[in-house]
Amino acid sequence: MSEKETLVRFGISMPQSLIEQYDRLIAVQGYSNRSEAIRDLTRKALLTSSSMQLDETVAGTIVMVYDHDISDLPMTLMELQHEYHHAIISTMHIHLNHHQCLEIVVVRGKVQKLRELQQRIQVLRGVGYAELSVTHVDEHGSSHEHSHVHA
Repeated sequence: MSEKETLVRFGISMPQSLIEQYDRLIAVQGYSNRSEAIRDLTRKALLTSSSMQLDETVAGTIVMVYDHDISDLPMTLMELQHEYHHAIISTMHIHLNHHQCLEIVVVRGKVQKLRELQQRIQVLRGVGYAELSVTHVDEHGSSHEHSHVHA
């Protein structure tokens, strides 16, 4: 929020038990007041891929947990990632235990395509979890080229 932006007050009605739970949660998270916690919840809600325009360019991650022992699942996931290679920036693969793998796929592209990729992963047999998390990308902001030196 910019310093020049006007704050607007409004009222919220909640059951007593819900507000007590909420107050405990925001205290644990370190908020000094309900207003800032509600602002953060609102910002988070506005960043869900379902609340964004389908043609909006975003960046984010697809986090998945799957059973690598399911027949052909690792190969199917790899082929799917190759199919969407223009949207995939990087991946990280972690072995959670003998059967489960956690994979983080860093993505950038149109909401519609990224959501499509996440949904195609989610419905595969053996995938226990697949979640897309995104943030806005300012396509009109400054774009500066930079190089990396690798040793």
